[in-house]
Amino acid sequence: MTKLISFRILKGLAIVTLLFLFDFAHAQQHNMSKQYVAPTDPAVQQKLAQWQDLKFGLFMHWGTYSEWGVVESWSICPEDEGWTQRKGPYSATYAGYVKAYENLQTTFNPTKFNPEKWVKAAQTAGMKYVVFTTKHHDGFSMFDTKQTDYKITDVKTPFSKNPRANVTKEIFDAFRRENFMVGAYFSKPDWHSPYYWWPYFPPKDRNVNYDPAKHPEKWNQFKNFTYNQIQELMTGYGKVDILWLDGGWVRPLNTVDTTVDWQRGSKFNQDIDMAKITAMGRKNQPGLIVVDRTVSGPYENYTTPEQEVPEKPLDHPWESCITMGNSWSYVPGDHYKSTQNIVQLLVKIVSRGGNLLMNIGPGPDGDWDPEAYKRLAGIGDWIKINGEGIYNSKAIAPYSAGNIYFTKNKDKSSIYAFMLSDKEAVTLPFMLNFPLNQLKKVKNVVLLGSNQKLKWKTNADGIAVTIPAAAQNTALKEAACFKIEY
Repeated sequence: MTKLISFRILKGLAIVTLLFLFDFAHAQQHNMSKQYVAPTDPAVQQKLAQWQDLKFGLFMHWGTYSEWGVVESWSICPEDEGWTQRKGPYSATYAGYVKAYENLQTTFNPTKFNPEKWVKAAQTAGMKYVVFTTKHHDGFSMFDTKQTDYKITDVKTPFSKNPRANVTKEIFDAFRRENFMVGAYFSKPDWHSPYYWWPYFPPKDRNVNYDPAKHPEKWNQFKNFTYNQIQELMTGYGKVDILWLDGGWVRPLNTVDTTVDWQRGSKFNQDIDMAKITAMGRKNQPGLIVVDRTVSGPYENYTTPEQEVPEKPLDHPWESCITMGNSWSYVPGDHYKSTQNIVQLLVKIVSRGGNLLMNIGPGPDGDWDPEAYKRLAGIGDWIKINGEGIYNSKAIAPYSAGNIYFTKNKDKSSIYAFMLSDKEAVTLPFMLNFPLNQLKKVKNVVLLGSNQKLKWKTNADGIAVTIPAAAQNTALKEAACFKIEY
């Protein structure tokens, strides 16, 4: 979706109002891998099974780009795409724009940063894990790396004086204390690193700007740089459950899928030795789930359809990563999805056996937009009533029928039928039919959140449930959930 954004940059006493036009819905979209290779490590298998039961997670894209309210990283990428367009007073030249962008480090000061506030809101909504952008493609590290001074804890960054300046550690610790699984997003490409975009050549696109085969010493420097940064995250930030790697064009050349448009731009072998990185990660973090997204093979332990819900269940673990607003990063005045929309996305994804990773972009002050808190509170109200049909569930045929979506509790003899409402308030019909003809005997059918008795009968087509008039106009919102015990 194309969205017109206005934002302000305070420079001295002058306030400059700028307009940015970005195609947020398509920025960074990724095709899923076509083949899945299941992990063989029993500890990873166990961790992956635990993760699949959580169903609902929090994603956060945050960096200096939030000061300008622009799409994360991409405006410094010299490609002619909708989300890479440069606007504003620094856009006359590419070099001038990049210099101004990187100078945001010297003004980044998110003094309202309070991860415990985020934890409380995420808990209320029923989220069970978190994935945070420790470093995006622009190379600005949101952790205290020793590999570069382009980081939030460097003396050039005003927030470095804050006792909570190492925001990755603070976020991980805060969420871990409340029993969230913790995931470290990490960008494999680094557009600030002289080992990836070597200053000897101008960058041409998102890829490395030299041929690693012709300059192996330079590429080895980048491999070591990448390994060392990930090692820091795996050794100095407590228990980490997921290493979520983005930037799928950094990959062995023989894994490029030429049927995918953005992969066709990968002309060089950008192998960073995932085997070595993964071995190190799991030595320090036993059972670590590794998500080398879009790169089929043993280092993509689950797939990540982006901004979409698969039409059918997938035959392997997966997670839809979807923005709460229109943008991955903070944008002033962004349009946030309604509580109804988010709840129904969650139901649809879980009915297909997947997880929902919902993104919220913190602003330059270190807090979320108030609308994000409102959405999470609304989701939480719904989860309190209906969560038992979401967590620890698995997909069950026929998965859905019209506006009815099904899940099955994997540990108990219960099936849940979610009726999605076309309005915020749920109004139930006199009768509902659930095409669950595989059930031979039904013990009970109840409407979660209601004390009304229901009548039902099984037939060749499944289960017909009669709903008394007193139960048809409910206090329920977004979606009603029927629990079928058998």
